[in-house]
Amino acid sequence: MKQSVIHEMSTGELQERLEEERKQLQKLKMNHAVSPLENPMRIKYYRRTVARILTELKKRELEETK
Repeated sequence: MKQSVIHEMSTGELQERLEEERKQLQKLKMNHAVSPLENPMRIKYYRRTVARILTELKKRELEETK
């Protein structure tokens, strides 16, 4: 998910999406531990998406306090 798409989403949508992405990341990690994934780069993709969402949420939180 690109940063521009994340920036356009509402805070509620971001929190829902964050939960979904975290669940998917956890599932991929578990599957990869049992048997290798075809494309292990998907783990990296989800990890970065979670980080992007968290960064945007923190940015919005800081803007509210100002």
